Amino acid sequence: INPTSITIITLSIIMGTIMTMSSSNWLMAWIGLELNMLAILPIISKPKTTRASEATIKYFLTQAIASAMMLLSSTTNAWQTGSWDILELKNKFSTTIMTLSLMMKMGAAPIHFWLPEVLQGTTLQTALLITTWQKLAPISLMYMISNNIQPALLMSAGILSMIVGGLGGINQTQLRKTMAYSSINNLGWTIMIMALSPNLAVMNIFIYMIMTTPIFLMMTSTSTKTLQNLTTTWTTSTATTLSIALLMLSTSGLPPFTGFLPKMLALNELITQKLTTLATLAIMTSLVSLLFYLRVTYLIMVLTSPMT
Repeated sequence: INPTSITIITLSIIMGTIMTMSSSNWLMAWIGLELNMLAILPIISKPKTTRASEATIKYFLTQAIASAMMLLSSTTNAWQTGSWDILELKNKFSTTIMTLSLMMKMGAAPIHFWLPEVLQGTTLQTALLITTWQKLAPISLMYMISNNIQPALLMSAGILSMIVGGLGGINQTQLRKTMAYSSINNLGWTIMIMALSPNLAVMNIFIYMIMTTPIFLMMTSTSTKTLQNLTTTWTTSTATTLSIALLMLSTSGLPPFTGFLPKMLALNELITQKLTTLATLAIMTSLVSLLFYLRVTYLIMVLTSPMT
């Protein structure tokens, strides 16, 4: 891609997200999301492979359906209440449809199927972009309407995302798919706590982004794509591989790493609200996801790579 195109695409992606995050009107928010989506499509399809084209189409279709649901929701709400204001989303039907469309845009369960496929079909840098930056706009919209969403919807979606993220990541050998399921698992925590404490949800997603970014960057620098690659990177770049291992443990939420902090605060919030069963479920699913993070770490730390 030539420099001019790259500049236009980058600016569009940034502009789209900022537009959505700073708008108070549903139509402007929708335009921002569309701009963002159209700009990222050429990036996903940049590797000239059939897999990349497939990933681009899957991404486009899911985002387009989510956008259509978003328009349906905001139009119904405007028809009922006479307002296009984001904070005026008072209609129950509209709120439910809007929540589902935002979850679809982020890749939260039960509408998560596109995320692992798209990440697997594209490059590591694009995967990083999709799992971090592309979540900012939908999360900010969800944050704005969090007071109007029924807590039961958010909590069940959150728990479902945790279960799917944990179980899905277990049998993966491709690191991009593992990171996709890790993203779904983390979104589960974010969505679940959004019902009780939206600020905590925002903190959770930011800490996740801070931990995921270096993992992807290091995987790019060592061109590590599978678990098998990981066992051999040890010999070439020890510090990088060790950092990946520690960051993986942090993302899993293992104490005393940083990733444990938002989980602990979320559990504290759940228990304060007398939702002990939900807290227990969250801990159990967290243990399942810990399994695949530990496997990655084990491969890096304990096993020595084949030597001549």
